Amino acid sequence: MLFNSWTFAVFLPLVFLLHHAGRRAAWQVGVLTAASFAFYGWERPSLLVLLVISTAVNSCAAQALLSSATPPGRRRAVLVGALAFNLGVLGFFKYGGLLARTFLPAAWTAAMPWLASIPLPVGISFYTFQGISLVIESWRAGPAGFPGLSAPRGARGTVWFHARVWFFKAFFPQLIAGPIVKAGEFFHQIGAKRWADIDWDGAARKLVLGFFMKMVVADNLKEATVMLHFPEFLELPRLNLLVLLYGFSLQILADFGGYSLIAQGLAKLFGYELPLNFDYPYLAASITEFWRRWHLSLSSWLREYLYIPLGGNRHGEPRTYLNLFLVMFLGGLWHGAAWSYAVWGTAHGLLLAFERLTGIGRGRPETWPRWRRALGIVVTFNVVSLLWLLFKLPEIGHAAAYLRSLATNPGGILPQYVFVTALFGTPVVLHHAWGLLSPTLQEPTRRRASTLAHGAMLAAIVVNAGTPGDFIYFQF
Repeated sequence: MLFNSWTFAVFLPLVFLLHHAGRRAAWQVGVLTAASFAFYGWERPSLLVLLVISTAVNSCAAQALLSSATPPGRRRAVLVGALAFNLGVLGFFKYGGLLARTFLPAAWTAAMPWLASIPLPVGISFYTFQGISLVIESWRAGPAGFPGLSAPRGARGTVWFHARVWFFKAFFPQLIAGPIVKAGEFFHQIGAKRWADIDWDGAARKLVLGFFMKMVVADNLKEATVMLHFPEFLELPRLNLLVLLYGFSLQILADFGGYSLIAQGLAKLFGYELPLNFDYPYLAASITEFWRRWHLSLSSWLREYLYIPLGGNRHGEPRTYLNLFLVMFLGGLWHGAAWSYAVWGTAHGLLLAFERLTGIGRGRPETWPRWRRALGIVVTFNVVSLLWLLFKLPEIGHAAAYLRSLATNPGGILPQYVFVTALFGTPVVLHHAWGLLSPTLQEPTRRRASTLAHGAMLAAIVVNAGTPGDFIYFQF
């Protein structure tokens, strides 16, 4: 079920009213859990099988890891088994086809074509990472538990324990495309929610901005960036090629950032806070700062559960550079089962290492002189946009053909693509200008300007929404 569908427009108010019809936490958690599974399996009920199995395994593992009755040797076995299960399932469904096409003889894949085309369950990367977070947090906490979750006592306590875990894994606003919610960020929020405590203003502002970014900006930009497809782009003028690449850079932010804002706004309606996922990323003046602003929930997850366990920056510079490379390489592969994503992650890793080596990544760009920061923003945006080419054209050969076309195609311009990109890309630019200027405004002025802007965005959603389409990050 898509957020930008009429089905969801009926689904949401029904779930909202049912949720707030009861005052007990058990009722509310039950309603949201059932609704979340219905949301996920609405169009393809078969998807529920894997989600149910994943949730059951992680729930039982968490209970065993938190229990004081579990001996140390068994705790280690449970941890290893749960991690192997999560990574094995993710590896099979997400990377099985890639590995088969890369390493198996062609005769094998011809005889068993399913090996090269294993279907990818939507959202598997996100809910698997949440399961891993739950298992690791339970392992670290042990019998002491962590805020909101500890070993259950008695039959009722066991039922409530598993009910909350199933709710955590399936909560529909962030189930399919995040933000990736770590266990320690969520369980302490679970409890009875009151109508009077709903942050209506915060929810409305995030929902309006999120739907505007998706339905007006991203869905209209895709009408132009669809031409950035092989072989259609081979005959386009150089300027159009460049404009369309910038257009896709703005589209992917509006699309994924829009989803995250919608998820945050929906969660607020039910009394929950999801983590910030984007912090004006195209204001970054370095690649290091970009990763402090882009997909923050993934960056935080990789740092806490991969970079730091690998040793972080605690074992000398060579090990630090190796860790940066490994984290970004794996972070690239997390985005998709194609070697282009690994190349994308590796490129970011090399750039992070370069910035650390030269000192660019160690400073605070906010303190740089204005000219240097402005130059850094321009350079970073261009580098990031160029690397997004590997998302738009996952075939390495197609990306190389784009670069050749950019260098050799004739001049001239097809104005309609430039016009669409400029018209619907401008709101992303204005959004970042707001992020730059709003801290300097007094609160009443900022509030009035924000209200007017949200009113204009709501009107645009009604009169100028593009053709509905899937969210880009659904494929990851």
